[in-house]
Amino acid sequence: MLSIPTQSLSAGAVRVEGVLDRDDKVWLEGDPRPAEGVRVSGRLSQAGQGRFYFSGSVSGVVQQECRRCLREVITEIDVESHVLFADAAHVDEDDPDVFPLVLGRSGAEVDLRPAVREEWMVEVPAFALCAAACKGLCTKCGGNLNTGACICARPN
Repeated sequence: MLSIPTQSLSAGAVRVEGVLDRDDKVWLEGDPRPAEGVRVSGRLSQAGQGRFYFSGSVSGVVQQECRRCLREVITEIDVESHVLFADAAHVDEDDPDVFPLVLGRSGAEVDLRPAVREEWMVEVPAFALCAAACKGLCTKCGGNLNTGACICARPN
């Protein structure tokens, strides 16, 4: 469960365990989505009047194409996450590190999904490589230079 009513935090910190599904509505078109979902684990606690603090981890696997040879690259993401949430009265519009609380069925809620998405987007490599020494594709024939000389380089 990644949306926690603030009322449940009045008695103290709560343990958070959940998965942000790859098909969740929080993802935007073009986002590098996780292969199976993003696992979220941590602790959510009150951090003053109208403020809440999440400390934990965000992990998952992303499948991308190597930017040089187009082979599939699987990258494991595992990052520590420290996020602050606040109600509208305590949110500074100029501070991108504070996420607003959302209004749910039972009142204010801490919705971790936007923060998890942001952590994911920061950690996923913009340009994946299958190997640092990847030779890529031939610019003439498109042959994979990692498997040997392409047909352009072979003598006739």
